[in-house]
Amino acid sequence: MASRSTPSPSPSHGSGRKPGRPVGTVTRGTTNPNRLRRMDRWMAAAHGAALRRADAPVAVDLGYGAAPWTAVELLARLREAAPRVRVVGIEIEPARVAGAKPYEREGLSFRHGGFEVPLDGGERPALIRAANVLRQYDEEQVAEVWARLCARLAPDGLLVEGTCDEIGRRHVWVALGPEGPRTVTFATRLGSLERPSDLAERLPKALIHRNVPGEPVHAFLRDFDRAWAAAAPYASYGARQRWIRTARDLAVDWPLADGPGRWRQGELTVRWEALRPVG
Repeated sequence: MASRSTPSPSPSHGSGRKPGRPVGTVTRGTTNPNRLRRMDRWMAAAHGAALRRADAPVAVDLGYGAAPWTAVELLARLREAAPRVRVVGIEIEPARVAGAKPYEREGLSFRHGGFEVPLDGGERPALIRAANVLRQYDEEQVAEVWARLCARLAPDGLLVEGTCDEIGRRHVWVALGPEGPRTVTFATRLGSLERPSDLAERLPKALIHRNVPGEPVHAFLRDFDRAWAAAAPYASYGARQRWIRTARDLAVDWPLADGPGRWRQGELTVRWEALRPVG
């Protein structure tokens, strides 16, 4: 849902959109099977209990792209944690919606839409995933999009917005509740990692231009690299043990929101307030 021209995501900013027209613009639509597996598994672990508590939970795959694989996989992974969940794939490009229709099944549907997140009867989603959607928007537009999407969430809902590489080795995402951003998660295939700051190229739009001296995310990645270097002796036990030791050292100075169970998956989650951009 983005283009190089990065128009405003809101129809109230002189965009000339007609009422009811989907909000946003078309992305490149790059899609690969299993690209979002790390994000999916984290969501199932972090939000599975809330999905199970909901009477009729619906999860939205917003901007699923040129092929519906990510929505199909999201349903399968979330149902391992919450068997009653439904997934709705939403795309702003009508041809992509038409192409996805043959993949509909019980619990999975596709529809035309954008950041307004159109669901039947004004239904509020328990989960919205927006992966690789805001990459080419301007940084100044992120807060508005976040606010729009968070306003659509159910009271216990979660928005997960972030970026990954084309084959899903490296991810960084922000998790937000109805009140706003909560955490930032760094996730990687550990065997492919030279240093944690390699993940900087996958920072979400809200942070990627803030990786400069004087900004918290820059300081965090600096300390992440230092802790990784200090944990080098643990590499003889494998990259996983080195990552876990790195996380333990980071936790002394940074407010991590997870523990060894997630660290073993090649993840590390830090509180948003610690990385919040300056100014």
